[in-house]
Amino acid sequence: MKVSGFTIVRNAIKYDYPIVEAITSILPLCDEVVVAVGNSDDDTLALIKSISSDKIKIIETVWDESLREGGRVLADETNKAFAAIAKDSDWCFYIQGDEVIHEKYLPIIRTAMQDYKNDISVEGLLFNYKHFYGSYDYVGDSRQWYRKEIRIVRNDKMISSYRDAQGFRKNGEKLKVKQIEAFVYHYGWVKPPEAQQAKQETFNKLWHDDEWMKNNIPRVDQFDYSLIDSLVHFNGTHPLVMQNRIAKMNWEFSFDPTKKKLSAKQKLTSFIENKFGWKIGEYKNYKII
Repeated sequence: MKVSGFTIVRNAIKYDYPIVEAITSILPLCDEVVVAVGNSDDDTLALIKSISSDKIKIIETVWDESLREGGRVLADETNKAFAAIAKDSDWCFYIQGDEVIHEKYLPIIRTAMQDYKNDISVEGLLFNYKHFYGSYDYVGDSRQWYRKEIRIVRNDKMISSYRDAQGFRKNGEKLKVKQIEAFVYHYGWVKPPEAQQAKQETFNKLWHDDEWMKNNIPRVDQFDYSLIDSLVHFNGTHPLVMQNRIAKMNWEFSFDPTKKKLSAKQKLTSFIENKFGWKIGEYKNYKII
């Protein structure tokens, strides 16, 4: 079984992305990792080159700034990385620049790829998610966070990144997937408030026009983490590759999980979800088989 990882990155240093940790976390499962490094305003390319592994395959790209609507440029870049994967790979492991896999899940993921390798009805593997927010001690638990997404797909060039690169489609159709008992740890909302605000001001331009940006993204120095609606304490352990980054955390954030900022409707839907595991109206970019 041959496995290729792939990811995209741009301005990782400027916006404090844990891209090295993301790539490093999947290296044990991969025979190669294709990294599409976009034209950056910092030393992102040098950062990727500094990763000590001969499995890293870098392709340099230029982001198409005209693909602004709906974050399409992210899918476009993801497809560039996917196209550069070795032709003889069986599975392709996609990891975004703010996602990390805990080492405890590596055996589970490897076994799943082996078990379904010859079952062509399985087009991808579905992961659960933990979305960290504000600090490494809190996880989002309201409806705004997606619970699952595809992160491993077959090396089938009829598969492509969908919309803003959250998931994948095959000839426009949802992929048939198997759920695996592994989590992706998403750290996109854990960074210094200054870096988080800078990211909001720049990243949202991939989805929205200047007028929307003017009306919805405040021009302030620091991101206000206190506006979140609902969080729970995280009592587990973080991936080993994240330990140095966590130790260097230099800002404070706290949240009282008992004081959730939810409407009556949100409280009802949260109760139903917690009681029965049914998330009303949940968007599912996949078909579980």
